[in-house]
This record gives sequence, structure tokens and C-alpha cells, in this order.
Amino acid sequence: MKKIINLIIPIVLLMNLNSCSGYKPVFDLTGFQFKIEKYSLLGDERIGKKIYYQLYSLSKTSSEDSKILDIEIKVIKSKSSTIKNSAGKILEYNISLTTDVVVKDFLTNKIVLIDTFDSSSSYKVQEQYSDTIKLENKVIEDLTDKTYQELLIKLSDSIKKS
Repeated sequence: MKKIINLIIPIVLLMNLNSCSGYKPVFDLTGFQFKIEKYSLLGDERIGKKIYYQLYSLSKTSSEDSKILDIEIKVIKSKSSTIKNSAGKILEYNISLTTDVVVKDFLTNKIVLIDTFDSSSSYKVQEQYSDTIKLENKVIEDLTDKTYQELLIKLSDSIKKS
């Protein structure tokens, strides 16, 4: 009985390994080649530059079949207090980013993507002001990364369809 079990276990493991051989990544970059020819940044340029540079690092410059794009990024950052104590001291802030993106084909001026990305997050005021500023910068960075990832997914879908 023990020999049969010892024989069955490796067979089952080999069958499981063989079934994974057709693996394809969920986000495949083949067919998603683009080059940014022209760009403009409006609103909060610091955050817009972060998004643009992340896109630019993905762009291909040598491929013949890459799409040439014109990108406009408008970022509006707003910060508001959400919780105050009885004395009026702010205990928590909310930061929201609204990013409007217009992507056009540079050669035909046809709109490839036009979309608005909204994201927000709250953070608590820390004991030290410098810690609060660090936390605020971390929240902004996280929101920027989230916006970039959403933009990348929508842009890849739009480029593959056109």
C-alpha cells in the first residue's frame, strides 16, 4: 500500500506541473508599443511629471510598428481636513487626485484615449509636523502610482484596439 501511495504522489505532481506549461502573463506588453512625441502637463506639474516619466520609460523608440502619441496630462490635487477635535485642531486630512488624460495619435490627431482618473486617501496628523509631511508625501506617491497603473491598463487596451 505504501508503494502505491509513493508512486501516485509523483505522478500527481508531474500532472500538475504539466498543466501549468501554457502560462501567459495577464498584462502582456507585446503589441503595446508606443513612442511619446509630444506631451503637455497642466495643473500640478510635479505629479504630472511623475506619471509622464513612468510612461516615457515604457515607450519604445526603435520599433517601426510603435504608435506615435501626443499626451496631455492634467492633475488637480486637493487637500481637505476631514476630522477636527472639539478645540478645532485638525486630526485627519483627505487628499484627492483628479487626473485628466488625453492621448492622441500624433500623425492623424485621432483621439486614442480620453479619461479621468479619481483617487483619494486619508491620513492622520502625526505628533511631529515633519512626520505628517512625510506621510502626506507617501499618500501622494501611492495615489500617483495607482493613477499610473490605471492609465497604463486603459492605454494598453486602447492601443491594442486601434
